[in-house]
Amino acid sequence: MKHSYQPQTLPRATDDPSSPLSPGTHTIAVPHGPVRVEQRYHVAGSGPVCIAHSGGPGIGWEYLRMLGLEDCLTMVYVEPVGTGDSGRLPDRRDYTVATYARLLHGVVEHLGLPKVTLLGHSHGGFVAQQYALDHPGRLAALVLYDTSPVADEQFWSAAVAAMERFVADRVNDHSEVAGYVAALTTRLDQLDDEGTTAVLRTMMPAYLFDYWGREEEFAPARQSLRMYAAPTGGQGAPFDVRAELPGITTPTLVLAGEQDFICGPRWARLLHEGLPAADVSIIEDTGHLAHIERPARFSASVLAFLRAHDVLEGQRLS
Repeated sequence: MKHSYQPQTLPRATDDPSSPLSPGTHTIAVPHGPVRVEQRYHVAGSGPVCIAHSGGPGIGWEYLRMLGLEDCLTMVYVEPVGTGDSGRLPDRRDYTVATYARLLHGVVEHLGLPKVTLLGHSHGGFVAQQYALDHPGRLAALVLYDTSPVADEQFWSAAVAAMERFVADRVNDHSEVAGYVAALTTRLDQLDDEGTTAVLRTMMPAYLFDYWGREEEFAPARQSLRMYAAPTGGQGAPFDVRAELPGITTPTLVLAGEQDFICGPRWARLLHEGLPAADVSIIEDTGHLAHIERPARFSASVLAFLRAHDVLEGQRLS
């Protein structure tokens, strides 16, 4: 099963073109201090609503299209502020997890639904955890996908060490990986959009289990990735909600790729241990992008979890 990496034509979610869940792209204005910022989101699929927040910060939303989930869910893909055609914050230091969670709430409020499922990938998982803490009553379910409850110095040191092992294991066969550690540790806040995009595309193979074994399939995805510089200038304390995890009682799926070098099983276990209502799914032979590498397994894990918790009513597995 191949993944379509371009947004293309979004399937119909509702027949009412005036609905906030009509198919395609929507733009709303969300308060941010004394100003309002444009927040875009994209709707595809049919079924219960699942809002998906992409990673980064600063990575364009398009890589997160999940066609397998769109068969059973109305997917609402947030285009994070600071990326694509969404607005820009007046002060780049304000691109923080707390800010993203507040802007996400603007989308939830605009949809007008009592509860939604929220899926956060990587840095988007930080946002999802913060949202679950801030607005627990608005969530039917939570999917924390290749993420962590903490992103402190130890977290980043472990990521660098894992990247060093990745390079050592592959440099003899793929000389390009020699520059991956330098790419991972680049000061992105000192670059422009083209520079951050170049860094992301350079080390994209490290985010997959077997990029070169399926290079013909994955190369277009590598070239379509976009990263925007402004969000990399966000300031604030390192993300750490480990002490607060017991307060998240929303049914939660913690999902991670077994070979994810940055947010793999180590961090999934921390989430699973700290969350009182969490299931965990580790997908074998997969890196940081299971929905691209193993779309069938990824979709099956998410949908089985939602059926088990009656989010997909009438579709519970026996």
